Amino acid sequence: MSEQTLVLVKPDGVQRGLIGEIIGRMERKGLRVHALKMMKADDALARRHYAEHVEKPFFPGLAEFITSGPLVAMVVAGPSAVATVRQMMGVTDPSKSLPGTIRGDFGLTIGMNLIHGSDSPERAVEEIAIFFQPDEVLDYSRDMERWILEG
Repeated sequence: MSEQTLVLVKPDGVQRGLIGEIIGRMERKGLRVHALKMMKADDALARRHYAEHVEKPFFPGLAEFITSGPLVAMVVAGPSAVATVRQMMGVTDPSKSLPGTIRGDFGLTIGMNLIHGSDSPERAVEEIAIFFQPDEVLDYSRDMERWILEG
C-alpha cells in the first residue's frame, strides 16, 4: 500500500547544496518522487503551513527562516512513506539525531534542521494541498519496484 508525504528541503538545505543528496536518499530507499518544485515561500504560505504555531512566541523566527530563501517542495510516495521519511530525517534536534539520518549527518542546530516531513498521513494530505495543485502530483510506478517491494 502506497502513501504520500510532503518533504521540504528547507532554505538551509538548499543553500548548503543538499537538494540532490536528500532526493537521492529518498530514491535509493525505494520511495518515488511524485511532485517536485523549487519555490520561495511567502508569509501567507508560512502561516498556512505552520498554522498550529502562528500564536506561539517562536513563530516569527520560524516564518522568517522558511521565507528566507528558496526551498524545494516534493511529494514522496511509497509504503509507510510518512514513517519512513521521518525516520530518514532524524529527530528535530540534529544533535540528538542518529548518524545515518539526514539531520544526524548534516545538521547542528534545531533552527537549521534542513528538512521537513509530514508527521501523519492525515497531515500529509493537508500539507500536500498547501504546496501543490492536484494536477502537479503525478502517480506512476517503476518496473524496478518488483525488486524493492514484496507482493
